[in-house]
Amino acid sequence: MSNPRQIYKVIFLNQGQIYEIYATQIYQGELYGFIEVEEFLFGERAQMVVDPSEERLKNEFADVKRSFIPMQSIIRIDEVEKEGIAKVIDAGGGNVAAFPMNFGPGGKGKKS
Repeated sequence: MSNPRQIYKVIFLNQGQIYEIYATQIYQGELYGFIEVEEFLFGERAQMVVDPSEERLKNEFADVKRSFIPMQSIIRIDEVEKEGIAKVIDAGGGNVAAFPMNFGPGGKGKKS
């Protein structure tokens, strides 16, 4: 009895858009603060109905062997039974905004 292939759905934020992709390899690699995603899965090209969002992702990740996604961009990672349709969704403004973060050097207060 062979083990079924594990499939992961990765949802992450990229440049104001929410990406939903499927892959078989996901792990925290040596590059600190990043999740490595390999072996992307996209629907069969023989399908009659073509989703423009999925086609866009196929083209964007066509020559990508491995992608490094910052941990703070990850919204969710699920292990799923079968792959779905990869898509890009506009995150939209709405009334929820990201909490501002200071990544530069500095202390608690201004130095005079």
